[in-house]
Amino acid sequence: MGQDPTKTIQVRKYQHGSLQETQDILAVEEPLQINASFDNGSGYTQKSVSITMRTPGHDAELALGFLFTEAVLNNPSLAKACVVHGTDNEATVVFPKGISPSLVQAERHFYATSSCGVCGKSSIDVLYQLSPFPQSSLSLNIKSSLIRQLPDKLRAAQSLFAETGGIHACAFFSADGDMILVREDVGRHNALDKLIGAALTNNLLPLENGLLLLSGRASFELMQKAYMAGVQLVAAVGAPSSLAVELAEARRMTLIGFLRHDRFNVYSGAGRINFDTV
Repeated sequence: MGQDPTKTIQVRKYQHGSLQETQDILAVEEPLQINASFDNGSGYTQKSVSITMRTPGHDAELALGFLFTEAVLNNPSLAKACVVHGTDNEATVVFPKGISPSLVQAERHFYATSSCGVCGKSSIDVLYQLSPFPQSSLSLNIKSSLIRQLPDKLRAAQSLFAETGGIHACAFFSADGDMILVREDVGRHNALDKLIGAALTNNLLPLENGLLLLSGRASFELMQKAYMAGVQLVAAVGAPSSLAVELAEARRMTLIGFLRHDRFNVYSGAGRINFDTV
């Protein structure tokens, strides 16, 4: 799993009325097959859980984070006991003997990716998962001036974006604005799974005492993954979807969108923000 996350190619660049040969750096997008290996009572068996298009790097974190946010790995304490084996485009999470993954939970993921839109209460109920963490008793109160500083901090940490201009990122900040974790990927959902996988392996879950920042928009899927990790406050540089707002309200999460250095919109949970005038 030591593949390069970027690739240099030759391109023709048209600029100011002239055409020239030059090089461009692209973010690599390749498939990763995520497998679960577990003891079925008569020996170990392996099942393919998902195939995702990702940027190579942190593949073990991606596999763990994906299985956790999809409730296949339904106990966060098991993550340290799991072993991840990988090749260039495959990552297999090996569960400890006597522990079976909840593979039926993966149906939510396949339902979400194969269905033509979400319509009706029964459809939405299939997509929801319950977090293993109880509703946090911590009372966050983060200054609006601090929140407005975070996009610049994230951009400064986006090394792959600086090279390619075509990659997503997410970061978790402490309530004081310190960056705890950051991950990048060509897929925004993969970036968050990598971050949550890193939190799992470093015993940082639940991510309840801080803020999750997304470099793009806030979708239902990203809000669901954040909720699974115990996040209370999600901020996005882009827009939220209607279902993301509904989930935030239902789970009593704070959701911020269109975050800039001088403004942002609050769609849910404004009580966690200290609207200072600095």
